[in-house]
Amino acid sequence: MSSLRWLCTAAAAAWVAGCASAPPAPPPALPHAPAAVASAWQAPLPHGGSSSELPRWWSQFNDPILPALITAAQHASPTLASARARIESARAARVAASAGLLPQVDAVASASSGRLLPGQPSVSRASLGLQAGWELDLFGGVAAGRDAAQARLAGAQALWHEARVSVAAEVASALLALRACEAQAAQSRVDSSSRDETARLTDLSARAGFTAPADAALARAGAAQSRSLATQQQAQCDTLVKSLVEVTDMPEGALRQRLAVGTAQLPQPAPIAVSTLPAALLSQRPDLADAARAVEAAAGDQAQSQAHERPRVSLSGAFAAAGVRSAGITSQGTTWAFGPLLVSLPLFDGGARRAATAAAKASYDEAVAAYQGQVRRAVREVETALVALDASAQRQADAESAARDFEASLRATQARQKSGLASLLDLEVARRNAVQAQSALIELQRERAAAWIALYRALGGGWSAADATELLPAVAAQP
Repeated sequence: MSSLRWLCTAAAAAWVAGCASAPPAPPPALPHAPAAVASAWQAPLPHGGSSSELPRWWSQFNDPILPALITAAQHASPTLASARARIESARAARVAASAGLLPQVDAVASASSGRLLPGQPSVSRASLGLQAGWELDLFGGVAAGRDAAQARLAGAQALWHEARVSVAAEVASALLALRACEAQAAQSRVDSSSRDETARLTDLSARAGFTAPADAALARAGAAQSRSLATQQQAQCDTLVKSLVEVTDMPEGALRQRLAVGTAQLPQPAPIAVSTLPAALLSQRPDLADAARAVEAAAGDQAQSQAHERPRVSLSGAFAAAGVRSAGITSQGTTWAFGPLLVSLPLFDGGARRAATAAAKASYDEAVAAYQGQVRRAVREVETALVALDASAQRQADAESAARDFEASLRATQARQKSGLASLLDLEVARRNAVQAQSALIELQRERAAAWIALYRALGGGWSAADATELLPAVAAQP
């Protein structure tokens, strides 16, 4: 009885000492956007469109094969597979962390038989019961660990959305590059055919003595160079097809058949309205949601480390049905035990617990800095896409005018050259200007579509903070 009284006294003293000491400092609140983030967009905003259409924006990309390619790429993406695995791992970690708040109960069974002393009858024992243990979360360390695990789970799910947006943007960019390459290749073939015809006519004229042999050699050289460039351009297009095969995991033959629809036609994406302010990106981008959840998880780790510097109290108990048989006599009944009541008072550990708390605090500061840097980068990505869109819009009219006028100049020079009023060199210069102007127009169209893709990605791809909870159970079911 005196031992039990001493144990209860020690437990009470530990309780009082723990409660009388200062509780762990609460983790700082989630930081807001950095002060450097402007209150409004500095770049010109595009006209038209709707930000609410972002989740279905790919269907408005004006390329019929793109949605199917995105679906195939998302099913085959190792990045998405890794993101799904991280979600399952985070979900398991959350369950494990939450379990620390509940008693741990085990079913225990035992059986033994033997003779303990010479000359004594054998004894057989058997029991079946329950054994329980519970560590009291006096200072919230276990709850903080559970909250940190929950934050990491939400962050992993947000990164799954980020991976989906990234894969979609990657496929769209690859298809856009292929369409631009096909348009350039078609332009190269037209130019090569025209140069071949010029070389043929010039060679006939040279044989008849009406044209200098040097002009015929120049025409043949231009035709050969044009054929070489056309072959090189086609090789680049074939390389881009190979990259789409890798991303989508589709057979090349089947992929080429589907790509035949819309060959050399650059898509004209639907406009996207940027109606939100820079600070609203915090609820629109899954990568920012992950960074914010990382701050919350680091704060939970810090609180958990602080709780480990405090006293710890744990309880245990057991209940069992037992039977003993010796010398033909059987005794049966129940047994139970409450205790021990274990009190752990940290006295000396060489500064290990305090160092762990300091490390957790440093990790929290690092997460805050990463979060604020991510916010600034997100704003910069939107601003960059807006600048590219505005610049491409301003250049569009001039590029179209240049291509149209250089083409008219080429036709006029061809007519003059056939009449003997222009030299073959004049024709080659006019042709080169027309080809370069047309290539520049195709490249500008590609840049504008790429800027729309960049804006789609910078705005979060239609993700919202509500998706972090609504789609959580569905993630595991994704193929």
